[in-house]
Amino acid sequence: MTEKRTVRVAAVQIAPDLDSADGTVGRVCQAIAEAAAKGAALVVFPETFVPYYPYFSFVRPPVLAGADHLTLYERAVVVPGPVTDAVAAAARSHGVVVVLGVNERDHGSLYNTQLVFDADGSLILQRRKITPTYHERMIWGQGDGTGLTVVDSAVGRIGALACWEHYNPLARYALMAQHEEIHVAQFPGSLVGQIFADQIEVTIRHHALESGCFVVNATGWLTEAQIAAITADASLQNALRGGCMTAIVSPEGKHVVPPLTSGEGILIADLDMGLITKRKRMMDSVGHYARPELLSLRLDNRPAMPMTTAIPAAIPPAAPLEQEHTDHDDARFPIPGEPAHQRVAVLRHPAG
Repeated sequence: MTEKRTVRVAAVQIAPDLDSADGTVGRVCQAIAEAAAKGAALVVFPETFVPYYPYFSFVRPPVLAGADHLTLYERAVVVPGPVTDAVAAAARSHGVVVVLGVNERDHGSLYNTQLVFDADGSLILQRRKITPTYHERMIWGQGDGTGLTVVDSAVGRIGALACWEHYNPLARYALMAQHEEIHVAQFPGSLVGQIFADQIEVTIRHHALESGCFVVNATGWLTEAQIAAITADASLQNALRGGCMTAIVSPEGKHVVPPLTSGEGILIADLDMGLITKRKRMMDSVGHYARPELLSLRLDNRPAMPMTTAIPAAIPPAAPLEQEHTDHDDARFPIPGEPAHQRVAVLRHPAG
């Protein structure tokens, strides 16, 4: 029989602190406490919420964005570090699962990173957006296949993608094939206008239907004062309005509660996990509705490393040469398949 289980979740739409990374983290911890007080077991925040989404890169040409980019480096999150410690402590204190988007700094590069903390405070997923979009490519590096992973948590199996990663059907299918129960989507919000909000809604509702899972999506919010601080050009300010669609969607593609499309707030909804089986009984895209003998996905989930090293086996001492070798002597040429360290080159000085 299908297990009767209900999970209460929260999707947070609030503004960051554009002047202080610590200020944004404080807002995160405050929202976790507020959602937990309302009974939420999962709390989801917007894309790269800490310290903030790089809105400047959308309205300012790269030649003028250097100072803002460097400030983002200074305020970015190192994993592990003080920010992850603070959020982990909040998750553990309130016994909730937290999904937080951050700008992660790894030495000389920034990444759009999604962090999943389990209810005991442990960091169970650290994934980087695999392809930054348009202006974002000047800000972030690319993630790898290690992040296309569904993890077990206190509320169920969680998968996550950021923003336009949802337009990569193979990335979505990689998570679907791992039987995600709750899909966490994160978008920046306050961007592009109403058309962006409409596109987000279509995208997350379709994924819920296709995957047969719940989708919890959080978008960010900018105040009018923050928009003016990002750009004083009135002709560009409209590009930083709208585009908000904080929503919770069922496996049947329906909004569980009305979405939040403007202002700050926290959506709370109870997820009837039995709806997953109800949907998949009709259409399981990675089960009885799949045709893996015709169509299948290969995922390279190895970490992308800029350098790998190996400690070679000890090199045996070379045997003394007893006679002069000819140019065609086999000893001068590698034997196919022979380990590199066993290949001995014969060097001769020219006759003098």
